[in-house]
This record gives sequence, structure tokens and C-alpha cells, in this order.
Amino acid sequence: MDIHEEYRTKLRTAEEAVKLVKSGDWVDYSQCSSFPAALDRALAARRGELRDVKLRHAISMRPVQVVEQDPEGESFTYNVWHCSGLDRKYLDAGRAFFSPMLFRHCGSYYERGLAPVNVAMVTVAPMDRHGYFSYGLTNCAQQELIDAADTVIVEVNPHMPWIPGMEADCIHVSRVDAIVENDEPFVHPAPVQISDIDRQIAANIFPHLRDGITLQLGIGGMPNALGSLIAESDLKDLGMHTELMSDGYLTLYRAGKITNAKKELNRGKGVFGICNGSRELYDFLDHNLGILSAPMRYINDPAVIRQFDRFVSINGCIAFDLYGQVCSETAGLRQISGTGGQLDFVTGAYEAGHGMAFLAAPSTFTDRAGQLRSNVLAHFSRGDVITTPRAQTPWLVTEYGAVNLSGLPTWQRAEAIVSIAHPAFREELIRAAEEQKIWRRSNKR
Repeated sequence: MDIHEEYRTKLRTAEEAVKLVKSGDWVDYSQCSSFPAALDRALAARRGELRDVKLRHAISMRPVQVVEQDPEGESFTYNVWHCSGLDRKYLDAGRAFFSPMLFRHCGSYYERGLAPVNVAMVTVAPMDRHGYFSYGLTNCAQQELIDAADTVIVEVNPHMPWIPGMEADCIHVSRVDAIVENDEPFVHPAPVQISDIDRQIAANIFPHLRDGITLQLGIGGMPNALGSLIAESDLKDLGMHTELMSDGYLTLYRAGKITNAKKELNRGKGVFGICNGSRELYDFLDHNLGILSAPMRYINDPAVIRQFDRFVSINGCIAFDLYGQVCSETAGLRQISGTGGQLDFVTGAYEAGHGMAFLAAPSTFTDRAGQLRSNVLAHFSRGDVITTPRAQTPWLVTEYGAVNLSGLPTWQRAEAIVSIAHPAFREELIRAAEEQKIWRRSNKR
């Protein structure tokens, strides 16, 4: 059959397409900008008719209608691999559930039947002249979830950029069961505000960066502040190998800092697994042959990362304790984000010949009562989920400095960690360390 004829025979309205969903099904919306907005609305309209439909997604950027229109969860149960601010609100209200995962293993959950998929619904770029739809901004575990699906529905959106990939970057019309068209613009994250503390933390990391490093940056104010520092510096020939590409990288590309010329793998090409950012970033990526998408099983594999001799990983965290345990995903029992790829990159960067990994947080926060609280804790005790165990914790950074914990005994760890805590809490932390028998008696205060 001619590909254009096949396209026409599979074209449906969103309302027609979601009739393929049955009670008891698992439906997968993929992640970030691959969210199928029209299909989500149409599926939500079947509230009351369907029962026990389970859905998966990650990093929701717009209100999810199967949640919004079914507040009691009578028809739909919403599950997320990783949280946006909106997802946190759903979790706080008991209207969603979190699925823990290591990002490098996400695809394997689908392959092994641990994350079943009856119906996959994903947004793709318009079909090319050969019958292929580009996955665009989301490579991630897209191919694995589609391969696992009994039924595949694509939502074609002209705002999705066409992005070349190393593999697992497209689907042919012959493999699709239904096609829905939707020209709604994407919802973009609000511009990140950079604080003075973000700038101070970035300034503590910057001296460790060198020409020719391959860089993985997380998202938020601090990575953006670091991106600005690098853009204004003399550093050159940086490479990009990152799970999530954000506007911080766009700044570095525009400043000519990222050339990918010194990378040991994929020389000349920046590589990412998922992208979330501004319209300008998406326009920059569209048909850009200097950038490739890749699955997380490649991007986040420590065995791949270790092949970059000078790999530098920089991510945020929420809190850490005197033992060097790091929490990056919860505040007490409240889910904030997810493990994502933090442990993947901490592991891979350490194994690289001259690799470095930095986990950064402000030394304090102000609670709802206006009281200053320390993000450096004596020990975790509120149910906080440990993201990076102490045996793997690399460099920790606050606005007061950067310390490397690798190889240190408990008393040296405590001493180093206290040195980057807010001065108002250092005496209290020292007393706690003494009580916990991880403070050397001969230390001078």
C-alpha cells in the first residue's frame, strides 16, 4: 500500500482512536513533550464508562485530563516515572502514584514485561516522505514501550521537531494502528530563575572544569548559572552527553563552547535522551545533524559513560547528611522528583579515567513558618529516600564550597561536610557528629 494511502486509512479522530482502550488496560503516554494532549482529553471523556485503566507518564507539562476529570480515580489510575511540579501536586493530593526506577533500566521494564502496555499513545513529528514519524524530543525508552504495546496510536503534531537519532528514533506508518492529528503548540517550562546562591554554587564548581570535557548537566537555576559562567569563560571544545537537554545547553552552543570535537564517543555530535525546554531550543534542534537522540539504555549506561576520559556530571540534590548519604527526590515522605539518572551518572563519572561528579544544593532553606533550616543534616530520619548511597557519593557542593568524599573515613567526611554547611548550623552539626562517634577528638572547632 502507498504510505500516504496507508496514512489516510489509519487517520482517526481522537475520540475514535481512544475506543481502542478497554477497561483494565495499561495505557502509556511516554514522557515530557511526547504527551498526547488530544488523546488524553478524549480518553478522559470516557470517565464512568471505563474501569481500572492504568496510565503511565513522566514530567507532565500540562494538566492531565484523565486526572483532572476523574478526581476520585473511578476510571483512571495515574502513575509517573518522574515528577514535574504539576505531578507533585497530583501526588500530594493522592491523585497519582510514583514508580521508582533507574533511568538506564526504564526500557528494560517494558522489554521484560514488568511495565505492561496495552495501548501506547505518543506524540510524534509529521510523517516524512518515506513513511517514518520522528520521535523528536523523546527517545528515552520510547521504542521499548512501543515494542511492548499491543496497540500503537500516534498523535502527529507539527510542533514536534524532527531530530535524528543513533537508534530508536522513529516509527514507520506500517507499525501504527491509528493516527490522530493535533496542531496545538507545546507547553514549555517557565524560564528558570537564577538566584545568587545558584551563582555561588556554580562558582564553586567552575574551577574544576577543563577544556575538552564531556558534560552532563541537570536542570534548574544552578546548572543555568554554570552555563552562563562557561559561556563567558575561555573554556572550549566541550562535549554534550546528557539524559535531559535543556536551555542551559542552548546557551553553550550559541556561545560556541560546545563543539563535541574532543569526545571519545560520537565525535562531532551532541547526544541526549530527552529534551524539555523553550521554543527556541526546539527550533535549534529541528533537523540539526550535529545533535543525536539516543535511548537511555545507552545514554545512562555507566559502561558507556566511563569511555569518556574527562566526563563531568553536575546534578542537584535536596539534602545530605554527615555520613554523605544524598537525598535528591523526596522531602521526608513527600515525593519531589525521582531517582532519574543521578546514580547512573555518579557511577559512570567515577569510572571514567578523569571523571568527576558533583551533587549540589543550597546549604539552607526557609520553611513555611519563615524559619531557616539546614539542608545538611546530622542523619536522615524523616523517611527521606536515599538517592545516592554514601559509598558512591562524589563531590558535594553548597554556596560555601565543594568537597570530595570519595575514599574518606567517617570522621573526615563529617569534617568536610560541616565545612560546607551554613555557619549558623556548624556547631550543632559538630555536636551531632560527636554523639554519633564520627568526629575526631583532636579536631579543632
